[in-house]
Amino acid sequence: MIFQPFMIFFCARANVKNSINHSKTKKMKTERRSVLKKLVASIAGIAGFGMAANANTAILTPEKEVGKITEFQDVPMFSSYTKHGNMVYLSGKGAHTAPFEIKNHTEIVLKRIEDDLIKAGSSMEKVLKVNVYLNDFADYKGMNEVYKGRFGSKPPARTTVAVAKGGIPGDSIVEMDVIAYI
Repeated sequence: MIFQPFMIFFCARANVKNSINHSKTKKMKTERRSVLKKLVASIAGIAGFGMAANANTAILTPEKEVGKITEFQDVPMFSSYTKHGNMVYLSGKGAHTAPFEIKNHTEIVLKRIEDDLIKAGSSMEKVLKVNVYLNDFADYKGMNEVYKGRFGSKPPARTTVAVAKGGIPGDSIVEMDVIAYI
């Protein structure tokens, strides 16, 4: 009968050990489930955030707006300006009227640019880039005399070219286009 208490002790110890192993196994399963739940939730969160970001981009991307549209044979050719986001792009402005002197034409062109910038919600001080097209490069000095100071104390970048073979469309001897911000 000495054998029986030993068996009881051994079986009791085995039951305690199994009970401990069972609770460890249960705890490990619970921890694995918790980790898997967190992983799935993270993936779903990232996917949801990505979709929200794409939806937000679609909402924030504005449609372009245009100014007066010039047509040719009932087909829209170009706009006086195009706005997109906080940028304004003005099409070339010329002065197709007498007297055909560079200072007079430059004054008319700059006034037309200023008018369109105001219509678009910008100003001469917010111009970033100007392209100047001269019919004759001999008019460069006269154009500069009227141009200087018109864009404020921080003038925009500028390119000036003399147009060859046919000149500027229409009767203008100078044309300018600009890019500005709002």
